[in-house]
Amino acid sequence: MTMLIEEGDIVLFQGDSITDAGRDRRVADSLGAGYAMMTAGWFMASHPSMCVRFMNLGVSGDRVKDLQARWQADCLGLRPTVVSILVGINDVWRRYDSGDPTPVEAFRAGYRDLLTRTRAGPDARIVLLEPFLLHAKPGQERWREDLDPKIEAVRGLAAETGAMLVPLDRLFAEACRHQPPAFWAADGVHPTPAGHALIARAWLEAMGAVC
Repeated sequence: MTMLIEEGDIVLFQGDSITDAGRDRRVADSLGAGYAMMTAGWFMASHPSMCVRFMNLGVSGDRVKDLQARWQADCLGLRPTVVSILVGINDVWRRYDSGDPTPVEAFRAGYRDLLTRTRAGPDARIVLLEPFLLHAKPGQERWREDLDPKIEAVRGLAAETGAMLVPLDRLFAEACRHQPPAFWAADGVHPTPAGHALIARAWLEAMGAVC
């Protein structure tokens, strides 16, 4: 497979707390302690002769509508050449903890808006990571009625726009055949170091940059 990361690329990771992973907002190039940092580290160690900049602007708690509100400043204005998006679990979670659901139609339309605006700007390769859920806590199984249609929406948008898709929900389901859900994400949502590493490896494999 041809590597889809090129010399001089600016790779931008966008999303919610899974991407944020405690990044230091005072430091422009802070990557946090999660998959964004692991992806960048593995790539740079494996391809030390390439000059590629990695940025993380994930924000804890964000939903699709929050990304829409900050997309010009936190994505388009930075002129990235690779845009990686992982969002959706908060669009599900707020239904169950706050009674504030995001209908799948609104989720799809908002996500499509992000992709349309990105395609209309400087040419950028787009990577979509499926939202995922591991059933680590009692009752999380019922979230599936809300999550699964949103996963299908992300898959459909990837096909519609030609974006690269990283099938995280399926990958975590397969990983749970080897270790229990809490091994990968203690609360079913936020990955452990092993869970973040699984995401980073899947991202690099999808981009043809296996280390």
